Amino acid sequence: MSPKSLDFQCALVTGGAGGIGRAIAEYFISQGKKVIIVGRTESKLQSTCKEIGADYYVLDTGDIKAIPDFIQKITKDHPELDCLVNNAGVQRPLNVNDMSAEQFLEKGDNEININVRGPMHLAVGFLPHFKSKKSAVIMNVSSVLGFIPFSIINPVYNGTKAFVHFNTMNLRSQLEQVGSSIRVIEIAPPSVGTDLHREREDPDDNKKEKNASALSVEEFMEEVKRGWQEDRECIGAGMSQKVIDRWYNEFGPDYKKAEGKA
Repeated sequence: MSPKSLDFQCALVTGGAGGIGRAIAEYFISQGKKVIIVGRTESKLQSTCKEIGADYYVLDTGDIKAIPDFIQKITKDHPELDCLVNNAGVQRPLNVNDMSAEQFLEKGDNEININVRGPMHLAVGFLPHFKSKKSAVIMNVSSVLGFIPFSIINPVYNGTKAFVHFNTMNLRSQLEQVGSSIRVIEIAPPSVGTDLHREREDPDDNKKEKNASALSVEEFMEEVKRGWQEDRECIGAGMSQKVIDRWYNEFGPDYKKAEGKA
């Protein structure tokens, strides 16, 4: 029997010191789970851990070379670890009309490392450890922009989140093919009132007072919690759930055929 969404004891949450990552960590703790948060800024990690009661490790998920040693250390320190939440990410406004090629590529490459290569290396790197468990869970945070790239100012971000969406689907399918007890879940947020837009001209344009379709972190988490309770494989909230439903209604049958399920 496939494990349920919350069938784990100890979760690692990247980007867990603030925003969606912190909200996820707090909810897990409220459910009696042990939580380890990961991020780049130790002072922020320390203050968050003091407030919510988690452990922390410092890791820049865009530093790909550091990930193997990190995995080795954390699985040694916390052999009970059985859940990974790939939440860390950056969103950068990048416009080829306003930047040199060098500027665009430097910032774009870093965004790809953090949003794509980091989560991929963590998920695949933890597989041997998770396969040793009775069950485990991998949760990848994508975005509604990975389904419809309507934020034109974020061409690299949109592409990275499309990668997360499709890579998560295929990872789930491959593990299911061998009867793995590792559950793979995608969480696809809409605009949520966090500091994700901090590099934009208006860093508050994802807040409810400026964006009618945006959700507060609390509103977002209420819908995500419902998705976990219903054991959904792909969880949206607000307008992103509507986009997800449209996508799967249109392309889901074709994907099931590719999996050999239809």
